[in-house]
Amino acid sequence: MRLGPNRYGKAETRVVRITRDGRVHHIKDCNVSVSLSGDLDAVHRNGDNAAVLPTDSQKNTVFAFARKYGITEIEEFALLLARHFVNSQPTIHHARVEVEEYFWDRIPTYGGRQHSFVRSGREIRTCVVHHDGPSRQATIVSGLKGLTVLNSTGSEFHGFIEDEYTTLEPTHDRVLATEVSAAWRHRAEHDAFGASYERARRAMLDAFSGTHSLSLQQTLYAMGCRVLNAREEICEIRLAMPNKHHFTVDLEPFGLDNPQEVFFAADRPYGLIEGAVLADDAPDAGFAWE
Repeated sequence: MRLGPNRYGKAETRVVRITRDGRVHHIKDCNVSVSLSGDLDAVHRNGDNAAVLPTDSQKNTVFAFARKYGITEIEEFALLLARHFVNSQPTIHHARVEVEEYFWDRIPTYGGRQHSFVRSGREIRTCVVHHDGPSRQATIVSGLKGLTVLNSTGSEFHGFIEDEYTTLEPTHDRVLATEVSAAWRHRAEHDAFGASYERARRAMLDAFSGTHSLSLQQTLYAMGCRVLNAREEICEIRLAMPNKHHFTVDLEPFGLDNPQEVFFAADRPYGLIEGAVLADDAPDAGFAWE
């Protein structure tokens, strides 16, 4: 027998970093998951822990680094952690660090104090960073999930295959709604991850609202293309977009018409559309998507 690919780590360490700038406070609310791999044959075969950095130590490192270095952009924090684990432990050759960031909005207060917040209804910001010791390479994938969007018109769906099980009626005017999960790969490290995130997000929203959709696939592709055209530091984007179906309710039994005004928002089942868009000159992804 031989041992196959493996990794271990501390999952979902919740860390909240509050920066106190006088009467103005700033909050970073993150969920950090670490996975490490390297010379770990002995612990699997014999239970020899000599090469193992405990997952509890990984958790403590997250908290200590949040205090020592702060958390500015999650990509930078993930890179800092990944490099530390690989460079400080001879038996660890590769680190994968995933971070989710939850947004908070300020609650306006009087007297110049700014220390009250309400959890934002926005999406969750994400990143996955790999750092590989032997190759001395790092990959950075940023993204988001839970970005819920809806077009109340400007969407059609017709001309599809019809077989003996087809009951869906073609439509030339429908509600198009989805919850976007997107991840985009950076060509290299840079110092503007925050601005890159906001502009990539804006590009996706502009494409969603500005595309007269004949299919959700068409909309997905338009969103991916808009991001790559707008952001030269991004070379690939992958999107997953469930079709949040909105069905027109039949109100005729109640003596009422329904000119596309009242809908039933179906929970499940749902269509799930997934796809990737790459720049022609995108470099090899390496281990970025692992």
